[in-house]
Amino acid sequence: SVRSALDAKLDEMGVTYQDFDGAGQQTTQTEQVKTAITNGATVLLVNLVETASDDAANEIVSAAKDADIPVIFFNREVSNDVVNSYEKCAFVGTDAAEAGHLQGQMIGNYLLENYEACDLNGDGKISYIMFKGQEGNPEAEYRTQYGVEDANAVLEEAGKPALEFYDPNNTQKYLVDQTGAWSAQAATDYMNTILGQYNDGNNNMVELVIANNDNMAEGAISALQSVGYNVEGGDKTIPVYGVDALASAVEKIDAGIMTGSVKQDGEAMAATIASLVTNIQNGEEIMANTDQYNVDSDSAKIRVPYSLYTAEG
Repeated sequence: SVRSALDAKLDEMGVTYQDFDGAGQQTTQTEQVKTAITNGATVLLVNLVETASDDAANEIVSAAKDADIPVIFFNREVSNDVVNSYEKCAFVGTDAAEAGHLQGQMIGNYLLENYEACDLNGDGKISYIMFKGQEGNPEAEYRTQYGVEDANAVLEEAGKPALEFYDPNNTQKYLVDQTGAWSAQAATDYMNTILGQYNDGNNNMVELVIANNDNMAEGAISALQSVGYNVEGGDKTIPVYGVDALASAVEKIDAGIMTGSVKQDGEAMAATIASLVTNIQNGEEIMANTDQYNVDSDSAKIRVPYSLYTAEG
């Protein structure tokens, strides 16, 4: 969604550009960056594949610096050290922790309002699954942590017990997409396996699904629908939450199939990136004319705020 909105903005600006797809492979993306430089690119816009360490980002910044062209990282955050290492480097994204906080608070408030309906086996507790997108990714780490912690804070303040992970033997208390792709398929596969043991027949049906993104939330819903849950117009639904407010997820929320998502504003992110490209076009510093944005005090990073999306809008 960011890329589509950004392409439209660049078209409006008369900028000639080429999109590359790293297909989830950092080595592929790094080679594509070097190819773009060789082909005469005058600015690089990079949604980095691998953020668990600074190695890939530093290599890209080094290549950009050698060519004396600006590089704007977006969506997946790079460290301050990376951004601060080059005066023509910036980052446009979100506050990684904010999505987790908003998701957790949204979940906690919903459960308080619908506790008896969500407590399917009547044991006074809510069992949950957490689908994590990628190990070491800041967004995934914060969403996994605060999506549960903040929900628990809301529940416990109201005198309710904390959420209980469905599998007491899983000390991590999450299931991660081993490919790092945050994929619907990973969540579907996990959920299908889980439902073989945790179900109505065994009186231990999972009562809540929390996912780091909408793709994984939708994958979980696909598996739930195979056993009669979360079907439009049906009478058996468990709350499912994601992040991104993708169009497909919004449709499911509006239909009562999914409960909520945290909206990542792709159009606003694209517009912000485009404003930095305009600075570069005009020969200004990369962070010129950014007073209207939420800019970090210690680095050239702009934060685009999240918002909630539920059936109420």
